[in-house]
Amino acid sequence: MTTFNHFNFNVLDLDRSLAFYKQALNLSPVREKEAADGSFKLVFLGDEAGSPFLLELTWLRDRTEPYNLGECEFHLAFYTGEYDALYAKHKAMGCICFENPAMGIYFISDPDGYWIEIVPEQGK
Repeated sequence: MTTFNHFNFNVLDLDRSLAFYKQALNLSPVREKEAADGSFKLVFLGDEAGSPFLLELTWLRDRTEPYNLGECEFHLAFYTGEYDALYAKHKAMGCICFENPAMGIYFISDPDGYWIEIVPEQGK
């Protein structure tokens, strides 16, 4: 048997990404690992509900160029019971990158260009 554990996003500016995920989705660090030589740092973020699934942010000290995300044909998705309030918050943050009113969903983009889908809870 296998169980989902985490998904990774590589980020250029760890502090900026941590601030974004806290503000946009209220994700907080639950575990960290740093290389003894400081060459990388991993921060695992958890949600408010205590879901066992984590988002891993990986920062590499020597990385200076933005990551090539291709055509962004991959994404994470979050359910929310506060869809309208979250939509308004994301609109104010300026991070909504795509809306699909017919499906009742939208996407936000993080500081590195990763897309995150926001789904209303009744859409489960």
